[in-house]
Amino acid sequence: MTLESTTPERRALITGATAGIGAAFARRLAADGWHLVLVARDADRLAAMATELGARHGHDVQTLPADLSTDDGCATVEQRLASDSPVHLLVNNAGISLNKPFLRSTAEDEARLLRLNVHAVMRLTLAALRPMTERRDGAVINVSSVAGFGAVMPGSTYSASKAWVTNFSESVGQSARPFGVRVMALCPGYTRTEFHERAGINMSKTPNWMWLRAEDVVEEGLRDLRKGKLVSVPAWKYKVAVAGLRHAPRRLLEVVSRDTRGRIGREER
Repeated sequence: MTLESTTPERRALITGATAGIGAAFARRLAADGWHLVLVARDADRLAAMATELGARHGHDVQTLPADLSTDDGCATVEQRLASDSPVHLLVNNAGISLNKPFLRSTAEDEARLLRLNVHAVMRLTLAALRPMTERRDGAVINVSSVAGFGAVMPGSTYSASKAWVTNFSESVGQSARPFGVRVMALCPGYTRTEFHERAGINMSKTPNWMWLRAEDVVEEGLRDLRKGKLVSVPAWKYKVAVAGLRHAPRRLLEVVSRDTRGRIGREER
């Protein structure tokens, strides 16, 4: 089965599905005829999303409340991925950032970030790929970030977690390709979602031209997945930014880094 197929059995599982890029994936795939399994922590928001999509498109929408920063939450989703009702597309979208510098952080907060941004992505990708490679059909999109291409947030560990997601997806994608299975890292820049607000990050000084629409990120990501790309960077302006992050001198990147979520102010030193 390919992503372009119109068979009614196509099913996608999306984590972090109630807001932002995850919700945009859910709405786009439902409109394209996919059945859905939606995963998030908030059962009420999941139910509301399922009701909306079911009423609008008439497809099967299942909900799976789970906290993917916990072993139990990951195990719940792993069991669904291994069930007899196959998932043909996994979108690992759930993730967090911390509005604090590493030097003022706690081991507990940093561990939660790693468990959600890294550990859960690894576990769910592995759980999905086993049946996909056996069927020789399926795809995984791991939502990463342009931030993963450089240390653009001094003092923040978010970019380090996303660097892992991108590298992991590119590597695993190469090993899954001979089995007819696609794995891709989707690396957007600043996208208008609840992400920064939930983390308590003030983005009011970010210029409007830097923002992307979640719907456009999903559109370009799905297009790049169909093309077989291992890494997708939506929007030409962020493709240029990634080229700069990869090749610019590190000292220059230190000077121009503008995202201050992880910095320590003078008053804190």
